[in-house]
Amino acid sequence: MAEGSERSGRVVVVGGGVSGLAAAHRLLELKAPAEVLLLEASGRLGGTVRTWRREGFLLEGGPDSFISEKPAALELARRLGIEDRVVETNDAHRRSFVVRAGRLRPTPEGFHLLAPARLWPFLTTDIFTWRGKARMALELLLPRRGGEEDESLARFVRRRFGREALERMAQPMVGGIYTADPEQLSLRATMPRFLEMERKHRSLILALRRNARLQNGRAGGASGARYGLFLSFDEGMQVLTDAVAARLPAASVRLGTKAEALTFDRESSRWLVRTDGGETLGADAVCLALPAYAAARLLRGTDAALADELDAIPYASTATVNLAYRRADIPHPLDGFGFVVPFAERRATLACTFAHVKFAGRAPEGHALLRAFVGGALQPEMFELDESEMTAAVRRDLRDLLGVGAAPLFAHVERWPRSMAQYHVGHLARLSRIGARLAALTGLRLCGNAYTGAGVPDCVRGGEESAASLLEELRPQCSAQ
Repeated sequence: MAEGSERSGRVVVVGGGVSGLAAAHRLLELKAPAEVLLLEASGRLGGTVRTWRREGFLLEGGPDSFISEKPAALELARRLGIEDRVVETNDAHRRSFVVRAGRLRPTPEGFHLLAPARLWPFLTTDIFTWRGKARMALELLLPRRGGEEDESLARFVRRRFGREALERMAQPMVGGIYTADPEQLSLRATMPRFLEMERKHRSLILALRRNARLQNGRAGGASGARYGLFLSFDEGMQVLTDAVAARLPAASVRLGTKAEALTFDRESSRWLVRTDGGETLGADAVCLALPAYAAARLLRGTDAALADELDAIPYASTATVNLAYRRADIPHPLDGFGFVVPFAERRATLACTFAHVKFAGRAPEGHALLRAFVGGALQPEMFELDESEMTAAVRRDLRDLLGVGAAPLFAHVERWPRSMAQYHVGHLARLSRIGARLAALTGLRLCGNAYTGAGVPDCVRGGEESAASLLEELRPQCSAQ
């Protein structure tokens, strides 16, 4: 199709979460030579990104932040003209806690998920026993492992640092990110930088200390996560998805429209998308921005082997419980951004964010907002509780850990069934097989949190890369018409 001529053809994006929004927006942004149509089964766009105001509190039902280290989300915000609405975490209390024996213990300064970068905070913490510390220090002397075999996070941490490091730090910290079982989680698919540290430096402790020195000590200044990297928006994460949605022409979006089947018509060389309303839409290209199991359902009749691979990606279900309090009703100083709970503590709560401490404007003056996480791969039974039982279980934990005996002003539970893809050992090999099957299917792309990253920036990047890749196929076809 010649430059400036009328568009022809159609690209259908199925799924209106972060990935689908990013894909549809990028297609329009790059002036796709075809109609762009986004189908969303529910009545709203944004997927698990959900923000709302209630009685002066700003509640997040899904993700509450994104990291600047992965630039895709921040770059999208800049292109949307909402960069001035990006907010950083509060300067005060940039630390987190780990529960041990029913008490909140500060995460040692300079501890990076799996290993310490600073000696004195590590030696003085009471999260680990002296025996556990001695075993972790032995990592300085251990040889690097040879070979390219994929291994689980649990096996890697036990091999390098011992059982206590896994149970008391790595499992809860990584569990707070992936809600995963560390015995199953692929380190190569989730945290390859630690494998690279072992390959290049032999010792992770030495590697982290060297990195800290190269950055003039800045890497060791925050406990646990590097909180300066975490960003949000003045009115919550939905600012981003709402801004993307506002850029999409009304005719490009169909809410309440579920894709029921997807087939490839060889005679016309087009994809056919059948909706739950009985309509069949022809498309020159399709982007499935869906959970892997939902994409598998659509592709079962087209490529059963691909569908099997997609179906084999497991998922965990999680819930967030927002609880609003008067600040005076919480005895704990809340002098951090929140805490994580090791599975060994046998608590209902996986983690809890002190939302009003982490970001400004999340609670009215004199009030507090706590955001607890429940469920995940290790505690699926907690997700099955009804809302009152779930809230009661979280409140028992808050009573024991923070001394909160008063009832909250209100509590809100948000459930996300089968929402967190689990990157099990062998995940990268599975992605390679999926890629090989997709290569034979012209004009089809997959994106979402099931493949190469679970965070908001990962989903933005995946959606935008899928859009750009489809355009590479589309432009020559349209030019020939």
